[in-house]
Amino acid sequence: MLLDGRVAVITGGSRGLGAQIAAVFCQEGCRVVCAGRSDEPSDESTGHERMIHHKVDVRDAQSVRELMAKARDHFGRLDVLVANAAVSLPGFVETAAAAAWADTVDTNLTGTFHCVQAAIPYLADAGGGRIITLSSALATRIAPGSSAYSATKAAIEAFTRIAAVELAPRSITVNCLAPGFIDAGMGRQLSADTTVWPQYERRLAMGRMGGADEVARAAVFLAGPDSSYVNGHVLEVNGGLNW
Repeated sequence: MLLDGRVAVITGGSRGLGAQIAAVFCQEGCRVVCAGRSDEPSDESTGHERMIHHKVDVRDAQSVRELMAKARDHFGRLDVLVANAAVSLPGFVETAAAAAWADTVDTNLTGTFHCVQAAIPYLADAGGGRIITLSSALATRIAPGSSAYSATKAAIEAFTRIAAVELAPRSITVNCLAPGFIDAGMGRQLSADTTVWPQYERRLAMGRMGGADEVARAAVFLAGPDSSYVNGHVLEVNGGLNW
């Protein structure tokens, strides 16, 4: 049990990739607060005795502060944050709605900032901890129609590196996971779109999408004892992309 005794908050943890990370963390002995916009957990994030659920809107700083306090009050400490909550609202630069751009930035980028900032005091009180942000293969690759999403993910990578340097003296590491095309959540939705998926599918070097469990295992590494000297790193989990 690589995460035995640790407590983690996972945003966007009620479904998709976040739910799988939460489930694997529980299997590794971690106690988990699964946080999402919904009042009720999905079927993907139920049935784990080490897990509780809490409603949060990462765009709202106060909501995020309440989430971190809930984790500490319920489990007595906080050791790991996985800032996974995100939205993708496609649109071309010329025609994208300003509201869609703003919601993407507020959720993906500002939401990550809110979560990291709110978690710091609790991680420091625990003697240090791990922060894992979530980027994407599209942070560094061109995909027309993804300007808002890609811009936020590229910004998260830069934010991660800066936070890693700032928080290292407090024994808090900050690393980033950058999944490729994963058969869960947004990736599954994309693969179901027969008009655009063929252009992405041919870029998969291994000839298949990744599994959510494969990303979750990478998250376990970044949250666990074997990554104690890994800091400010962007770990791509994409099977190799011919792109």
